[in-house]
Amino acid sequence: MKHIFYIILGAFFIIFWSSCREDFSFSPSSGSLEFSKDTIYLDTVFTNIGSSTYNLKVYNRSDNDIVIPLIQLSQGENSFYRMNIDGSTGNSGTLQGKRFEDVELLAKDSMFIFIETTINIQTLSAQDTQFLYTDAILFDSGNNQQKVELVTLVKDAVFIYPQRFQDGFIETLTFDVDGDGIPDETNLQGRFLNDDELTFTNEKPYVIYGYAGVDAGKTLTMQPGTRVHFHADSGILVTAYASLNINGALSTNPDDLENEVILEGDRLEPLFENIPGQWGTIWLFNGSDNNTINYVTIKNAAVGILCEGNQESPTGKLNISNSKIYNSSNFGILGRATSINGENVVINNSGQSSFAGTFGGKYNFTHSTLANYWNTSFRQFPSVLLNNFLVDADNTIVTNNLEEANFNNCIIYGNDNIEFLLENEGNSEFNFKFTNCLLRFNNNNLANSGNYMFSDADLYENNVFNGMPDFRLPFENDLIIGADSEAINLGNSTFASQVPNDILGVNRTANPDTGAYQHIIFED
Repeated sequence: MKHIFYIILGAFFIIFWSSCREDFSFSPSSGSLEFSKDTIYLDTVFTNIGSSTYNLKVYNRSDNDIVIPLIQLSQGENSFYRMNIDGSTGNSGTLQGKRFEDVELLAKDSMFIFIETTINIQTLSAQDTQFLYTDAILFDSGNNQQKVELVTLVKDAVFIYPQRFQDGFIETLTFDVDGDGIPDETNLQGRFLNDDELTFTNEKPYVIYGYAGVDAGKTLTMQPGTRVHFHADSGILVTAYASLNINGALSTNPDDLENEVILEGDRLEPLFENIPGQWGTIWLFNGSDNNTINYVTIKNAAVGILCEGNQESPTGKLNISNSKIYNSSNFGILGRATSINGENVVINNSGQSSFAGTFGGKYNFTHSTLANYWNTSFRQFPSVLLNNFLVDADNTIVTNNLEEANFNNCIIYGNDNIEFLLENEGNSEFNFKFTNCLLRFNNNNLANSGNYMFSDADLYENNVFNGMPDFRLPFENDLIIGADSEAINLGNSTFASQVPNDILGVNRTANPDTGAYQHIIFED
């Protein structure tokens, strides 16, 4: 019995002793901390927009419990950085601020420091459009001082955003939605662009919150080199009797794309570079016309371009050329009873279809690469979808003529067995033709029947089915074709003469390859 008593007493003593350890058991830091990195790059941020949170791990590799006398930002309270410390033993929660004293760290243990920043570039320079802002986290002082550098590139921008009212509500767009001539209130947050905002230049990037509207009788023009960044649930809305003209140009530097217009989200960190669905769409509303897009990259939207109405436009509601649309969480281009002409168009990586011509319309694509290598989730639709109907709110099928849908010298491909779907409903017209195309349709049960009668020269002429396109890096949106592609010399010379240069400016008239790119020899 005595033996058990002494065991219990000894255990109680150990527990009591360990719970009453005093600060004097911690040794001062000797300048031998180790860090997960010696410099933290917070990537690029726009002025006055908060960065993502970055972390630094601090290690005490010694056998001693230590206390770090001081952790602070080099610029002190004037620093644009801010820190949280999590994992030290001397506090019940997370430390927040710019200066901390006597931070404890157990032997063979570590702690996290989280760093964020929000910077007003005007406080750095009134002239510069971008500025490299630096600071450092200092640990200890004197001979024991250690530091980790902090680096952030800050960009100035033109900000376009709706008004926020005193009651907390945000301005919404009001325009004629149903075509009856009476303005309708919508729930789309945003505002119409002023006249002095209707020309976007390459001087500064543009950051748009909500939808930037183009009002009736107005035209939004984007000059070569323009960069536009959209916040979540934002985009551009072109209303009836308004137009969008994106006038990019061929770039000489394929890495910088200095003359191309680029539309993407406002998260500039590498983690967000290829994340679909970060913003809304470029919405060409019913009644807008004379929309032209040349040399643009649209990436990471929900729908790259939503084009509605104006099916009978004599020159096409939308004329798009030399342009790329990537990483759309739904559709790359979604057309509804509309008219679209495309030349040297590249679309890839769409959550549903890369191109969908729905509820009839008129569509003509020449030397375009319409592919879909989506691998983020299940994909319901193929790369190209054509139909001549919609289902209304009462679950009634309404049809409209698909007057024409011509794909000439195109590649339609992807990572599914069937990459074009033709849905004909009712008595409305359903006219289409594929000429000199490389097509993915690997389904013997459907081939050579119905709309897929591949032997019918009125519908399918000089096509290659299920041949190897030999894309360079299709899952990374690099759809240049290589020397093993079965698209080489497949193009029709008449169509090639209509689009004599490929999307990179290479002449294709002598030996036209199908698709937007002439082939190259891949380097090992």
